[in-house]
Amino acid sequence: MTEATSEQRQRAQALAALLERYNHEYYVLDAPTVPDAEYDRLFRELQQLEADCPALAGDASPTRRVGGAPLPAFDSVIHTVPMLSLSNAFSDLQQDDFGLRHAELIAFDERVSKDLAAANVEYATEPKFDGLAVSLLYRDGVLVQAATRGDGSSGENVTANIRTVRSVPLQLAAANVPALLEVRGEVLMLKRDFERLNDAQRERGDKTFANPRNAAAGSLRQLDSKITAQRRLSFFAYAIAQVEGADWPASHAGEMDWLAELGFPVVAAALRPVVQGAAGLAGYYEGVLAQRAALPFEIDGVVYKVNSRALQARLGFVSRAPRWAIAHKFPAEEALTRVEAIEEQVGRTGAITPVARLAPVFVGGVTVTNATLHNEDEVRRKDVRVGDTVIVRRAGDVIPEVVAVVLDQRPMRPTSGGDLFSSSEEPMYPAYRLPLACPVCGSHVVREEGEAIARCSGGLVCKAQRTQAIQHFAGRRMMDIDGLGERYIDKLVEFDYVKSVADLYRLTLDDLLQMKRRADEQEGVTPETVKAGKVATKWAENLIEAIAASKTPPLARLLFALGIRHVGESTARTLADWLGTLDKVRRAPRAVLAALPDIGGVVAESIAEFFAEAQNETVIDALLAAGVAAADEHAPKAQLRDKLAAANLYARLNVPRLTEVRAQQLAAQQGEPATLAAMPRVDVIQLDLPAEVVNALADWLDEAGNRTLLQGIAAYCGGILSAAPQAEASTGNAEVAGKTFVLTGTLPTMGRDQAKALIEVAGGKVSGSVSKKTHYVVAGAEAGSKLDKALELGVTVLDEAALLALLAS
Repeated sequence: MTEATSEQRQRAQALAALLERYNHEYYVLDAPTVPDAEYDRLFRELQQLEADCPALAGDASPTRRVGGAPLPAFDSVIHTVPMLSLSNAFSDLQQDDFGLRHAELIAFDERVSKDLAAANVEYATEPKFDGLAVSLLYRDGVLVQAATRGDGSSGENVTANIRTVRSVPLQLAAANVPALLEVRGEVLMLKRDFERLNDAQRERGDKTFANPRNAAAGSLRQLDSKITAQRRLSFFAYAIAQVEGADWPASHAGEMDWLAELGFPVVAAALRPVVQGAAGLAGYYEGVLAQRAALPFEIDGVVYKVNSRALQARLGFVSRAPRWAIAHKFPAEEALTRVEAIEEQVGRTGAITPVARLAPVFVGGVTVTNATLHNEDEVRRKDVRVGDTVIVRRAGDVIPEVVAVVLDQRPMRPTSGGDLFSSSEEPMYPAYRLPLACPVCGSHVVREEGEAIARCSGGLVCKAQRTQAIQHFAGRRMMDIDGLGERYIDKLVEFDYVKSVADLYRLTLDDLLQMKRRADEQEGVTPETVKAGKVATKWAENLIEAIAASKTPPLARLLFALGIRHVGESTARTLADWLGTLDKVRRAPRAVLAALPDIGGVVAESIAEFFAEAQNETVIDALLAAGVAAADEHAPKAQLRDKLAAANLYARLNVPRLTEVRAQQLAAQQGEPATLAAMPRVDVIQLDLPAEVVNALADWLDEAGNRTLLQGIAAYCGGILSAAPQAEASTGNAEVAGKTFVLTGTLPTMGRDQAKALIEVAGGKVSGSVSKKTHYVVAGAEAGSKLDKALELGVTVLDEAALLALLAS
């Protein structure tokens, strides 16, 4: 181990202090003083110093914030001072002298005043964060342990994960730090960071989080701290549990001020005033309730604490809660109203959400006229119908929702066909059914098996999806239209210059200049050039050139740009590599698509549905007419002959009981799909297969359209295979072709995108995770858990030089 020089030690200490200062400015004060690039430069310098001299890498180093090796499980931590919960108070929201009756709040103040024999008791106040309570232990100013609340007596050791939370100080900044300090606080996710996380989850096709609290809890309790580091968690201190070697402030307000001096993030002073008596508490409650929607974090109430620590000691505890503090929860208000209509909203991603249009009702501090019904299953489960009287809830700033139907108030009508001596009734309005066509663009609606959400299939034409579709289409990894940013797209769509992606290629210089002028007028902005009597045109000329330059992309990027659900870069590349041309992709039947590598039934269905929508086809035709054409179209792969063998196709027809094995047996007896399509039912039943298989096949063939579908598959395969070469020349690398690679860490001379491209050109595949099926892991500097996993599984590990040698072999 290399011994650190005094200069290296001093530089490492200086860098650590500087980086923690910048962290504090960015994550606590929200007032960064240096650009991200400068922070990254200093961070890399410190990393290199610690790599050269590992003794410099202490627990308080900022480099510890990126996470370490995954844990097998969390250790248990016994809380020296139990983490007790607070008693709750709720409001019944009836009028009284304070404007609203807070009966339990008043009872709390009366009890405290009586026990202390004092009037107008002084209370410290603060918002009640909706996150995860944790305890942080510092020795001589250095963070040594972090634990969750658990059951109050013991919790989980989450120290590695807490180190990744940038707002948590790893070393206290004050000159005189206590020998021991235990701080209690809340880990949470800010609203903006929650939205970013869910956006990223959607982009990867992963499940989104229901709310910021779930996201924060799930992130903090990851066994792999690198995952926690990737998610922006925040921390707010709200109490001190124990202190040694320093004076404990005499009041709770003093505690908070001291914690702020030590470098801990605490809630802004305006949100934690000291008030007196019940009137002060009620006024604080109403003030925070009014601000709730505008706060950067989620809260579900407020907390009141007797301010004086001496008075807290006199009041003591009852059961497992302090008698000197209480949490005042915000009410989840409910009201009755009537459903006047059920309509559908189409989101930016095509998701169709049924919405109840309500008779106006005042609830949760606002007049509510709409409430989400979430999805078709939810509407049917609650049996919400037009005309129903329903319970509507609006909890805080959450979107109003229909909780339940008051069935005995449902409008009914006599059933027809009754006699004079008996009568019966039926609901006046029918049960809800999701429309078959999008209410915005008329494209057909699809709902994938196992999904609750239905979606509009007209991604290229639907006005509701237009802005997002164009943003995706123009992105760097798609058509790469440089200069076409979100603001320009929004305005081009809003002012009707662009109604589909094909319209981008019809834009003129005058269109862009008019759009910019109208946008500036709308926003009340007058550019300096206009003030000087000039019109800036260079930006528009550059954009027109960038649009023109995007007309000949690789086929894979063009397919990716179309925004087909479930089709990412890898799937788009598979389609392009195997089928060769846009026309062949557009016409490919679902069973053919499902037979391609790494394309399952769900993805194949999504692709087929997209191209089956006539309006999407119209836009694609318009793109081609505008001169957009893939630059690298080619003949289908020769290996396609094997993929499109009858047995493979039969297994992907979704015929019940026709498994892979039975499909092979069927193909051995009837290997021509066109002939099978024409077989009478009696001949199908005579095939040498189990009775349940041939009966299921015969039933499937008798269903409307399936024989035609099978004939279409046969015709498509005949045409595409005639275009495929008999024997494909070897364009790949025998050592790489068909192998799965995983990239991790930073390579010395090339970026990951470049390495990925080289591997794929040689016929390899790049995956994001290591498994038993991985052939090679390419590891650079700061390789993390993926390298550990590779070593554990015995996967071959290459450095950059070894990768290049393999590619050149």
